[in-house]
Amino acid sequence: PMIEVFATFVLTGFLCYTPFGALTLRMTTELLASNSFSSLCIVVALCCTCYTVPATLTIFHNSRRSLPKKLKNLCALAPLAYVPIASALPNFGKRAAMDASATATTKGFFLLGIEITPALVAAACLFGIIVVVTFFVVSTLVGAYLRSNDPNRPPVVNPKTFLGSSRLFTFLEFSKSPLKCITRLHNDYGKVFTLNMMGQNITILLGPEAQEPFFKSSDDVLSQSEVYGFMKPVFGAGVVYDCPARARQTQFQSMAYGLRNSRLKTYVGKIERETQAYLDKKWGAAGTVDLHTALSEITILTASRCLHGDDVREQLFEEVANLYHDLDQGVTPLSVFFPYAWTTAHAKRDRARKRMVDLFSGVIKARRAETPEESKAKNRTDILDVFMNAKYKDGRGFSDDEVTGLLIALLFAGQHTSSITSTWTALFIAKDPSIMSRISTEQATVFSGPEGAGRPVTFDDVNNMPLLHDCMREALRLHPPLVLLMRKVMKDLKVTADGRTYSIPKGDTVMISPSVGMRLPSVFPNPDTFDPDRFSEPRSEHKTPYAYLGFGGGMHSCMGQAFAFVQVKVVLSVLFRRYDIEVVPEELPECDYEAMVVGPKGDCRVRYTKKAVV
Repeated sequence: PMIEVFATFVLTGFLCYTPFGALTLRMTTELLASNSFSSLCIVVALCCTCYTVPATLTIFHNSRRSLPKKLKNLCALAPLAYVPIASALPNFGKRAAMDASATATTKGFFLLGIEITPALVAAACLFGIIVVVTFFVVSTLVGAYLRSNDPNRPPVVNPKTFLGSSRLFTFLEFSKSPLKCITRLHNDYGKVFTLNMMGQNITILLGPEAQEPFFKSSDDVLSQSEVYGFMKPVFGAGVVYDCPARARQTQFQSMAYGLRNSRLKTYVGKIERETQAYLDKKWGAAGTVDLHTALSEITILTASRCLHGDDVREQLFEEVANLYHDLDQGVTPLSVFFPYAWTTAHAKRDRARKRMVDLFSGVIKARRAETPEESKAKNRTDILDVFMNAKYKDGRGFSDDEVTGLLIALLFAGQHTSSITSTWTALFIAKDPSIMSRISTEQATVFSGPEGAGRPVTFDDVNNMPLLHDCMREALRLHPPLVLLMRKVMKDLKVTADGRTYSIPKGDTVMISPSVGMRLPSVFPNPDTFDPDRFSEPRSEHKTPYAYLGFGGGMHSCMGQAFAFVQVKVVLSVLFRRYDIEVVPEELPECDYEAMVVGPKGDCRVRYTKKAVV
C-alpha cells in the first residue's frame, strides 16, 4: 500500500499535464490492479507520454527565458488536480472517483471506435519513449546553446552530449564524491562554472575572489531559505529558515547572546566534568576504542549540559538523545528533494519532533512555575533559559514550539560538526609523533602550577592553547563537515575570478565547496598536508579574506564557532592529559561523502593507556 500511494502521487502529477491524462490514469489503475511487474513497466512507459509539456518548458528553463506568470502558475498548479483523488486512495481497490474523472475522455474514445487493447498500450509505450528521448535531447541542446551563447555566463559543464550521457555521469560522479568531481571540473573549467543537476543550474564558485559575493551578499540577493527549506520538518514552522528575515534575525541574536564569552566561561567546567565522568565510566586504564563513537557520545553529553540545562541533562537525557537520533536519521538525501515523502525515517522524525516539543514544554512549564527566588538560586546559564526569556520586536515571546525548534537547530549545528572535528583533530595529532609531543608540551606548560595537570580547566587556559587551536583549524581545513554550501540567486549576481566577470542569472543556485576551496594550492601551499603551523606568524595563510572557510564567512559565518572551539579544546585537553593515544590502523579513514554531514568513514580505533600522573 505504501508503494501504491507513493506511485499514485507521482503518476498523477505527470498524467494531468496531457489532454489524455484522465484516460491514461484510468488505464494506469486498471493495469496496476493486476499487481504484475509487466503491468508496472507499462505504466511507467505510459507516464513518458506525459512529458511533452514539461520537457518543452525545460527548454525555457535551461535557457533562462522567462515565461508568462499565468502560464507558470497554471503549470505549477496542474498536478494538484488529482492530489485529492490520489490521497483518498490508500490502495487501488477504490477507483470510483478516478473512474468518474476519466468518463468524458473514455466516451470520446468509444465514440471513435477505439478499443483499449494490448497493442494500443504497446504503441503508447513506444510513443512515450520516443517523446521523452526527443524532448530531453532537444531541451538539453537548445537550452545549453542559448545559455552558452551569452559571453557573460559561466562555462557550462558538458553542454552538448548525446542523450545527456555525460551529464548523467557527472551527476553520478558528484553523488559519489563531490570533492573529486568538483576538483576535476575545476581543472577543466576554472574557478567558476555551471552544471545542471536534477534540472537545476548550479554554479560553483572556487577561490577567495569568486567566493566573496557568496558571503557578502544579503538575503535578498542570495537566499538561504530557498535551499534549506527541507529542514522545516525538523526545526519546525517559524524557526530559522521558515520565518521572515526580521524574526530570524531576532532568533539569531538570541543564540548569539547565549553563546557570548560570559556564558562560555561557565560552560568550561561543565564540559570538563562531563568528559571526565565519561572517561571514568567507559575507558578505564587501557584499551582500544572507536574514537569517533566515543567523541560523538561526549559531544552530545556536553552539549546537552550547556544548551538544555541541568534538569534536562539529569532527568531526560536518555529520551532526548534517542529522539535526537530519530530526528537526525530523518534527514536523508531524499529529504532534500522530498522532505515530506512517506518514508519510515520521516515518520520517526515527525513523531520524535512532536515528542520533543512535549518534553521541553513540560520543562518550560516547570521553570516558569518557580518563584523568582528559586530561579535565582539555580543560577541557570543554559541556552534554554535564554530562549525562554527572549522576545520579538513586537513584544511577543518565543512559543514552546519555537524554543524547541531552536534547541534542535543548535544541537544539529553543533553535534555533528564538533564530534567530527574533534575526531579528525585527535587522529591527526596522534598520527604525527612530532605534533603529539608538542601538544603534550603545551598542555604541560598550561598546567604547570602546583596542582599540575589535575586542576580544573579555566577559560583562560582554553585561550592559552595556540597549537591545539591551530590543529583544530587545520583539521577543519582538510575535512570540513559541511562540504557544500548553497544559496538561491534572487537577483542577478556578478562574480569575478582571475580578472573575468561573470553574470549568474536569477533563479540559479550558487554553491561553494569549503573542501575544494581550502585545498587550492594557490591559497594553501601543500594543501593535502596536515600542517597546523600554516596559521601562525609569519605564514598566516588563512588571513586572505574568504580563503579559510572552516566556519563559513561574512555575514553568515557560524555564530557557534567560539563555543565549538571551547568544547573541542576542553575535551581534547582532558583526553591528552589523561592518556597516551596511538592510532590503530596504518592509514587514517576516508571521508564519508554519502552522509549529509561528512565525517570519517572506516576504522577510527585508537589504543589508549592512562598516564602515570594526572
